[in-house]
Amino acid sequence: MSVTEILFTPLLKADPGRPLITHFDDAAGTRMELSRATAANWAAKTANWLRDEHDVEPGDPVAVLLPAHWQTAGLLLGAWWCGARVVGAGERARVAVVPPGGTADADVVAVASLDVWGRGAGAPVDYLDDVRAHGDDFTPWSPIEGSTPALGESTVDEVVAQAREFGAKLGPEPRVLSTLEWDVPSGVLEGFLAVLAAGGSLVQVSNPDAGRLAARRDSEKTTLQLG
Repeated sequence: MSVTEILFTPLLKADPGRPLITHFDDAAGTRMELSRATAANWAAKTANWLRDEHDVEPGDPVAVLLPAHWQTAGLLLGAWWCGARVVGAGERARVAVVPPGGTADADVVAVASLDVWGRGAGAPVDYLDDVRAHGDDFTPWSPIEGSTPALGESTVDEVVAQAREFGAKLGPEPRVLSTLEWDVPSGVLEGFLAVLAAGGSLVQVSNPDAGRLAARRDSEKTTLQLG
């Protein structure tokens, strides 16, 4: 099974309405929350888009060159669901997803707007506009093997083991306030996958205003902080 099926699907089945990620951008003054069910829809659309439109097969590199964001969460889960290997900057990829103005060495470079409401960027290959045409359900054509590369140089089995190791330090079902960026691979493991492995939810803050964090810990009822 894929990283997504192992670490995320059990959370979806247990409580689809529970928040998965609540994203704040303090510079823009925005807040967006995705439930597990909504994140699953974005992930399924992404997996279908990568496989059916761009021929991504298990082990193929997909560069995720975005900041920690609710759009990034759906992209990561979708990439793993179809068996892709998530890579970072400086690696050649079959598909790369970049922020507006970003560049990458890839066969296909798609732009993610990072708009709070999910509006497209108007790019020739627009991640948000393109994935909307794809289905809300995804079924792999064949099971993803545990030996398939999944994150940097690590396999599915290795990524899951590392995520569970980090997740065990967070306690059961934590609500985590985080300012960590999701660099590949360490930031993705510690700032995103560890929270999934612990059965928790994430309050991710971009461009954090230090003066607001204490109030946000109270209002969002977080149990611990990363970063």
